[in-house]
Amino acid sequence: MHNLNHLLKVTMAWTTIAYVICFVVVLIFPSIRELFFQYALHTSITIKNLDMNIGNFISGLIIWNVLDVVFVWLFASLYKSIK
Repeated sequence: MHNLNHLLKVTMAWTTIAYVICFVVVLIFPSIRELFFQYALHTSITIKNLDMNIGNFISGLIIWNVLDVVFVWLFASLYKSIK
């Protein structure tokens, strides 16, 4: 159990670092969102307004950390149970 707790903490740290970097990059270069949709997701979406504020930052950070912890916990559980 000690290793799982450590793994979850490291996952949250990496998620936080990646989320902060992505948020700042999109805040500085708003057009990068449309380029990401076009080249990485192969779709074209026009985003008219840039609605980025501290509330969106905090809620997104919490949501991504919770999702990552759930997925890593599920991965660890399956890893231990599947022979």
